[in-house]
Amino acid sequence: MTFDSKIVSREISALLWRNHKTLSTAESCTAGRISSVITSIPGSSNYFKGGLVCYWTDLKESFLHVDPETICRETVVSENVVRQMVVGANSMFQTDYAIAISGYAGPGGDSTNSGTSVPVGTIWIAVGREGNIRTVKLDEDKGRERNLEYATVCAVRLLRDYLVDELGEIVAE
Repeated sequence: MTFDSKIVSREISALLWRNHKTLSTAESCTAGRISSVITSIPGSSNYFKGGLVCYWTDLKESFLHVDPETICRETVVSENVVRQMVVGANSMFQTDYAIAISGYAGPGGDSTNSGTSVPVGTIWIAVGREGNIRTVKLDEDKGRERNLEYATVCAVRLLRDYLVDELGEIVAE
């Protein structure tokens, strides 16, 4: 875990704790790294309800209710898929907010039936709640480990910025 992600996680903690809000995660390529960063802060059990690591497409469909047609049309690494993962995670865990991530960290990307090729380093992140979801796309291959580290930091920063906009400024503990 980077020093930056630890600081951002503390800020997320303060925002969620103060506002009595809850959080969940739906992670594919990061395989629980985001959940680990969030729960590194003492007291995180007061706002973090849980997370789902779902590498396989059928898990995204069955547990998070991601539309199979969206996956077929756009690939599993797309903005609409991570948006649906956020809604699915909030529903599954009964949380106020969720972080979702799906991507190709390496060494290989994907070619789908639709003829779309998704290169290594392509990672979609979404945060929020139904009706108010913010997304970001990462598309630079820095090597598997650096891709995962960078995606994790970007995800927690995106959540922190979203929560500041949604809940107000960060108050030091």
